[in-house]
Amino acid sequence: MDFQIRECEITDTLAIHDLNAQELGYDYPEDKTKEKITKILDVNKDKIYVAVIKGNVVGYVHATDYDVIYAPHMKNIMGIAVKSSYRKMGIGKALLTSIEQWAINTGTYGVRLVSGSSRMNAHEFYRHCGYSGDKQQVNFKKMFYHN
Repeated sequence: MDFQIRECEITDTLAIHDLNAQELGYDYPEDKTKEKITKILDVNKDKIYVAVIKGNVVGYVHATDYDVIYAPHMKNIMGIAVKSSYRKMGIGKALLTSIEQWAINTGTYGVRLVSGSSRMNAHEFYRHCGYSGDKQQVNFKKMFYHN
């Protein structure tokens, strides 16, 4: 099946919201997702690409600048999801390649990502795409709720 990779548009909000909820388990409200996407599209430190089949968004990847004082400038993949019924078609790899090309075009040292320890299929996919890593981490959060 043919697919197209293009930059995200605000009209992709519902599809991205649904991918987050159904494929990643993040049921963040659609209106808040739209606010986030609007802000992200207004800056040049982030990039969101979507995969489209017959006019429908079936996947996305979001990356941003990654700058720390102990490593060179990189891009950091913040999220990637492909609808389960469209996996193993090259869509995920094409989305990663889009971010990698953006990284190369902007003179970035590399691309990094963090994947949950239980997502073994995703780990194999990343290795297959040329990513490596064996560092184990624990993710800590301290949440502050504001209206």
